[in-house]
Amino acid sequence: MAHFAKIENNIVTNVIVADQEYIDTQDGTWVQTSYNTRNGVHYGQDGEPDDGVALRANYAGIGHTYDSTNDVFYAVQP
Repeated sequence: MAHFAKIENNIVTNVIVADQEYIDTQDGTWVQTSYNTRNGVHYGQDGEPDDGVALRANYAGIGHTYDSTNDVFYAVQP
């Protein structure tokens, strides 16, 4: 299982935990996101940076922007 973000007009509208097989049956654009990634760094179970892959720079949250050119999620800016 993995986390996936639904993208509509470059904005994250939903984040779910699912198998890739399930995502493949869903309408719309879904992009995998990593719960352990923040600010371009992957963190382990202990909360410390590790050698894991920092997937798409940040964990996606509802309302975040997805930049498909750079393949990155950005948090909402005030």
